[in-house]
Amino acid sequence: MFNNTEFLSNVPIFSELDAETLQKIAKSGVLQSYKKNSVILSEEDTGSALFVIAEGKVKISRSSNDEKEVILAILNESDFFGEMSLLDGMARSATVTAVEDSKLFIIQRAEFLDLLTKFPDVSVALLTELTKRLRSATMKIKALSLKDAEGKVATVLLQLADDVGKIRQGVVEIDHLPFQQELANMAGTSRETISRTLHSFAKKGLVELDGSKLRIIDYEKFKEMFN
Repeated sequence: MFNNTEFLSNVPIFSELDAETLQKIAKSGVLQSYKKNSVILSEEDTGSALFVIAEGKVKISRSSNDEKEVILAILNESDFFGEMSLLDGMARSATVTAVEDSKLFIIQRAEFLDLLTKFPDVSVALLTELTKRLRSATMKIKALSLKDAEGKVATVLLQLADDVGKIRQGVVEIDHLPFQQELANMAGTSRETISRTLHSFAKKGLVELDGSKLRIIDYEKFKEMFN
């Protein structure tokens, strides 16, 4: 049994619930550990649970027709996944893999649907999050189909900035930037293109590279340039 209600209060779909309700949710799920690189869910699996990241990081990916990995998103602590298959009962639409050692809080379908019935705030928050993800997916499809290499890489950086970036005085810092091959898989391009474009952005003064960190110097300007 997982009793950390403080963790659950940081999950967007549960953030408006009181402590007593969070305690009930904590009792309705289980905490499970996954080692780095282990597959949590496979594409086409039957879905029957919601997964919330308590610790660690996971990637959501699909395989293209030529068997290349396409990374759709990287999720961090307090993010959740598995809601689509849980709601419509259809097979999983993507594979989920642990990027690092992770702990996931798992709620089975019956318990989660019961939560949606009893607590309308959870339903509204879930719809808000799904809408946010749909907008992000639409932006990414536009980038992959219409934009040049710079536009594709910039779109991925903006996605990471929105998902995991920390903004301060107009500067967005992304800690633990994914490896260049992972960025390439997210942008639908090559590792060499990622390297070349990041260094081009740095020379233009748009970003700063500091080991595994990346800073977008003027986030609003960068967003205006590449949206």
